[in-house]
Amino acid sequence: MNTKNLFFVGLIVAASGLISPPIALLIGLIYGFSFAHPYAPDTKKLSTFLLQASIVLLGFGMNLQEVVKAGQSGFIYTALTITFALLTGLALGYFFKVQHTLSLLISAGTAICGGSAIAAVGPVVNAGEEEMAVSLGTVFILNSIALFLFPVIGYALHMTQPQFGLWSALAIHDTSSVVGATAKYGSEALIVGTTIKLARALWIVPLALGVAALKKGHAKIRWPWFILFFCLAVIARTYLPILTSLFVKLNILGKAGLTVTLFLIGTGISRSTLKQVGVRPLLQGVVLWAIVGTTCLLLIRLGIISI
Repeated sequence: MNTKNLFFVGLIVAASGLISPPIALLIGLIYGFSFAHPYAPDTKKLSTFLLQASIVLLGFGMNLQEVVKAGQSGFIYTALTITFALLTGLALGYFFKVQHTLSLLISAGTAICGGSAIAAVGPVVNAGEEEMAVSLGTVFILNSIALFLFPVIGYALHMTQPQFGLWSALAIHDTSSVVGATAKYGSEALIVGTTIKLARALWIVPLALGVAALKKGHAKIRWPWFILFFCLAVIARTYLPILTSLFVKLNILGKAGLTVTLFLIGTGISRSTLKQVGVRPLLQGVVLWAIVGTTCLLLIRLGIISI
């Protein structure tokens, strides 16, 4: 069987609902490390669209009151942790002697929402293709690890679903892995994690504007419009009970879409990705992620931040 056929077999299995999101990511990673990707550019575009569409569809399984409660509770934590991650990341970049633009991109990706933040900030700071590739590679590698590692830690520490959802939203880079990890942990964790993570994504706009002001340039901001459609889906699910059976099917479709998304993301990570990232940017990303993750976990366990 050639590599193209194997790719489509993996895609079909991921879409079938027979495997969980972490397993789909693992299968994608095995493929990415074993074969040259036949559809790499198209896969990146498709995974971005699928992620956004899947998040909207997942909104049909959530209640507005629960979403609003989680969003209000997480606003202050989000602002503080974003500021903390950005400042710490830039300091680590200086310490590890990482090029400034690359350091900023890795810090922004860790602080807000992974690849989406990097894609938004990159054009503002005139980042080159190599800087974009390295920062995205760093974030995606750590993001993949988080999807497997976080549920294990959550179960080991007997974290409640709201605690785990909050921790995932504050400490996992990309929305895809936040949704994947929290969906595995439980429905309440999924609501908390998704809501706070999407609220966190809105900070892309002020960050890009702030960086543009400092650089005295013109910001080319990618507005996260899919968040609006997510909110509309939640409102529809709450106030149109007559369509509940339809919304349940759409929610199931969203979970399948997320599983496919994680498979596609996995296939995009290869040995060349690891080589391209290099040691110093990866060290910055790992240490920053460890500091943010453990700090947030400690504060949640102590009850200082909660939902």
